[in-house]
Amino acid sequence: MYQLISEQSIYQYFGDDDPAMIREMIQIILDTNIKDLKELDLFYDAGDYVSIKKRCHKAKPSMSYIGAIKTRKTLEEIEINLESSKALNDQLQDQLQTIESELKTFLSGLH
Repeated sequence: MYQLISEQSIYQYFGDDDPAMIREMIQIILDTNIKDLKELDLFYDAGDYVSIKKRCHKAKPSMSYIGAIKTRKTLEEIEINLESSKALNDQLQDQLQTIESELKTFLSGLH
């Protein structure tokens, strides 16, 4: 059903008995990690690779929590190839759009 996230992973990490807690955790991921990663272009423009690395590193666990393993791998690749990772960031930005949409869809179906 989803391209990048996994319902199974979300329930595995957050449990399936507390929809309010799942909703809160996913909202935190959207408001912090996804938001931080969507701002990476600003750091590429400034040549601030330290901030890029920090934001990618910080977001990796969250990508595991929501089952976005492909995106976690992209973050790892960016960390490894920081100064030549602009094209990877373009892929990441596309993935983030999909993840954001999928998480919102997931939340709307959460009872």
